[in-house]
Formats: sequence, C-alpha cells, structure tokens
Amino acid sequence: MLSGKEREALLKLARDTIKAKLNGKPLPKFDPFTDTLKEPRGAFVTLHKHGSLRGCIGYVEAIKPLWQSVQDMAIAAAFQDPRFPPLMPDEFDDIDLEISVMSPIRKISSIDEIEVGKHGIIIKKGFNQGLLLPQVATEQGWDRDTFLEHTCYKAGLYGDCWKDPDTEIYIFSAEVFSEKDY
Repeated sequence: MLSGKEREALLKLARDTIKAKLNGKPLPKFDPFTDTLKEPRGAFVTLHKHGSLRGCIGYVEAIKPLWQSVQDMAIAAAFQDPRFPPLMPDEFDDIDLEISVMSPIRKISSIDEIEVGKHGIIIKKGFNQGLLLPQVATEQGWDRDTFLEHTCYKAGLYGDCWKDPDTEIYIFSAEVFSEKDY
C-alpha cells in the first residue's frame, strides 16, 4: 500500500507531466523519496473529463520504477490512447486523473478465483489479448460472467471465448486512487 504522501506525489507528477507536454516544456523532475516509488511496478493512468473516460493506458508488467511508469502512462493516456484524439490545452482543467498501481499478474485455472471489484482480468488467446481494470466491473455493475465477456470483447474476441480451453485467464489487483480522493 502506498502512503497518502506517495499517492499525492504520483497524482501531482501525472498532472504536471501532462501540463508540461501540453505547453512544450521539459518533463518535470521527480525525486522518488521512498523505496516504494523506486520499485518496478506496473501502473495505469486514467483520464476522465466530466465523468466520462478520456484516456487510459498502462503498463501491466513491472518494467520501470513506479514513478516512471506513472509519468510515461500519463503522457500515453493523454496523447496516445487510440480511442481518443490527443488532449488539447483547453481540456486540461476539465480532466480528473486516476492511477491504478498493479500487483503482479497470475494465471488462474478456475474463474472461481476471480473476485469482482478486487481483480482485474487479462484474457489471452492466440495473438489477441484484452485487459480490464478491477474498477471497470464495479463501475458498470457487472457480474463475473459479464466482466469476462467484456474482457474477451476488449481482446477482439467473441464474448464467451473465456470458456475455450485455449484461452488463458490472468488476474491482478490494483491500488486505485484519484485526485477526487485528495
């Protein structure tokens, strides 16, 4: 678990990074003041504008220090999410940021291991892969089967692909916090 100070610092880093990028300025310097912030961790940054999704991209795997994952994904969510045009300067004050810090992923052998609201899901089948964060199921009011179905759709597959023995299912949890929390 991150401390309140660590969470606030990561949210500020994400916002300051997006603002710098919008204004053509150098990215902000960041002092990872705890070992946790230096630890390799996966992270997603989500942007909402007036309550609607405006961008969400992340690293599932722990490939960079947490602070750097957040900085990279803030840029990606604001400017590289293929579902949305790049964020414009006049939208900056209308966005709210949310960060999801990932636990390690683990392959499951039974869907009974999935706890809606606690776990996110990754579906892999062939070259297709889809991921939904834990909070998506809760926000949408989905049960486990509906959550699995939508993760299959996200992977570009048919809705009940999760029943196919060739499909791999992974779960993870996430520590989720947003600017609304502070």
